[in-house]
Amino acid sequence: MAMQIEPIARPFDAVVELPGSKSYSNRALLVAALARGRSEIAQALFSDDTRYMQRALEALGVRVRADETSQSFVVDGVDGRFPAAHAALEIGNAGTAARFLTAAVALGRGTFVVDGSAAMRKRPIEPLLDGLRALGVDAESRDGTGCPPVVVRADGIAGGRARVRGDVSSQYLSALLMAAPYAARDVELEIEGELVSAPYVTMTLSTMAEFGVRAERDGDRWFCVPSGQHYAARPYAVEPDASGASYFFAAAAVTGGRVVVPRLGSRSAQGDLGLLDVLARMGCDVKIESDAITVQGAARLRAVDADFTRMGDVATTLMAIAPFADGPVTVRGIAQTHYEESDRPLAAATELRRMGLTVDSTWDSVTIHPGTPQPCEVQTYDDHRIAMSFAVTGLRAPGIRIANPECVSKTFPEFFDVLRSLRVPSTRARRA
Repeated sequence: MAMQIEPIARPFDAVVELPGSKSYSNRALLVAALARGRSEIAQALFSDDTRYMQRALEALGVRVRADETSQSFVVDGVDGRFPAAHAALEIGNAGTAARFLTAAVALGRGTFVVDGSAAMRKRPIEPLLDGLRALGVDAESRDGTGCPPVVVRADGIAGGRARVRGDVSSQYLSALLMAAPYAARDVELEIEGELVSAPYVTMTLSTMAEFGVRAERDGDRWFCVPSGQHYAARPYAVEPDASGASYFFAAAAVTGGRVVVPRLGSRSAQGDLGLLDVLARMGCDVKIESDAITVQGAARLRAVDADFTRMGDVATTLMAIAPFADGPVTVRGIAQTHYEESDRPLAAATELRRMGLTVDSTWDSVTIHPGTPQPCEVQTYDDHRIAMSFAVTGLRAPGIRIANPECVSKTFPEFFDVLRSLRVPSTRARRA
């Protein structure tokens, strides 16, 4: 059933406690699994994507104890080699799990299959397989489509040098980097083309460093991980998810409200916080402290032309509030987002047009002209980001309904509960 979004009648003032970052949670789970010893991952995200990662690690012989009440995982690491000799890993539509595990299972000995949903079977993974093959791994797309299911006949990673495409997803590079410390020789990775979503690679390297592995880099063009290193178990706290925070920053922007997100601030490496610069250009008052971010919405949003090459996950967030600006809003640098859970530029443009808005599209950009969104049941294409983005539209425009709202469980199961809490003036939204 579709969910009706009720507009907010007056500006809100809220403190929103957000769940942990999906990107950090899944990186930490994998690295902790490969480490020596026992790690505790605190303030982690519990969602479809992290559960797929947890279950896959357990299928590979890793002991993972999950406590959703305390939002923590305890992981007994296997020191670089999974105990299982064979496993079929089901990862739904979790891109991080699919890419990261495909590289990690190559460290084992045996045959491993990584497969997912019908949507995952359309998401490209061949650039990662090319990189693995260059490093001595027998890996292939089983059906010859360049997409999952993937078969890895593992006998360790020899190492050496590989060229990796950077223009489709940064997850290919991140996957190779996280597995690289256990290769027989040093791993050097050269990037072909522009590296999209580069801040996610910085997140990968920072997670590796937290667990004791060093890597070298030359900008976004060259990376090297010396062999013979081991991840060391440790307690690790996950910071809030910047992508999830984007919807509440946008909610403040379109309603004139004020939102504070604690535990997320100037020290974060999450590239999706780049949306804050865009909102400031649109007239919002943005305050970034070391341990909190505050956004105060503007009386009228200004038009903007913004590049999302480094923060593709929040492109739809801006598209959803673009109709309320005082002129055309252009979102560019989004070619890589055609390959996400849905074809996001196409999906967002389609839904905006169904609301009666004028939208101009190219492969790499979408321009939304100002107007009043008409009542519409937004089709979400089983994509959590489409659902969450256009729910924000409904806070300002009456008559917006979200089809298949349950799809937000992929990364933010409590999203609609937290969104509803904004209606209470001067409140502290409950923790998701």
